[in-house]
Amino acid sequence: MTVAGFVQQLAVAYLAHGYWFYVAGVVPERKDPRAVDAKLISRYGVGLSKWAKARRKQAGHANVQYLRCGRFFVLLATHGDHPFFREEGDAVRDARRVPVKFGGYAVGHRGGHPHVRIEQGEYKRLKAHFVGLAPRRSADALGEELGRLPYEPYAPVRRQLLAVLRAVNRVRKTAGFESVPATCFRFRRRICRPFGITDPAAGGEGSAW
Repeated sequence: MTVAGFVQQLAVAYLAHGYWFYVAGVVPERKDPRAVDAKLISRYGVGLSKWAKARRKQAGHANVQYLRCGRFFVLLATHGDHPFFREEGDAVRDARRVPVKFGGYAVGHRGGHPHVRIEQGEYKRLKAHFVGLAPRRSADALGEELGRLPYEPYAPVRRQLLAVLRAVNRVRKTAGFESVPATCFRFRRRICRPFGITDPAAGGEGSAW
């Protein structure tokens, strides 16, 4: 699973459907990620059918999902009663208040919708980097480097990237240089197939249930 696929699945398939409560972690190097997958999936009943999950929801019980990319994993739950909340205790976070941070992204839930942006520390680093380059590179070179940034253009990401570009162009205008056009960015998000090559039983690098 790619970082883009992980973020898409987390935001669009899970947070958008009420899986707001989560615990994130990293599989230690000494452990087999597939063994951890199996343990957590079994412990929290992640592999239930959609019909079983619908019945649990109607009865006021929570449902749980599991998602892993490389060694980073997240367990997510909906509202309701579930051993997940008792066993994970104070480690449980609410994505509406504390976003999941992974791969340079911060993935949360705001205003009734998933919210995907570049993590704030990473965003500040990127902005400082490109503002520093603004008077020292050609418009074409800057455009090419900006265009290679790996972030999928979710709406908040687009706003951040355009803010970086405006900061760059302010510096270039002061120096008397031509502006870098916004066409350097790709503004259509690529739709990923996050599980196209992954299966926990087959030894893939990502998994979800």
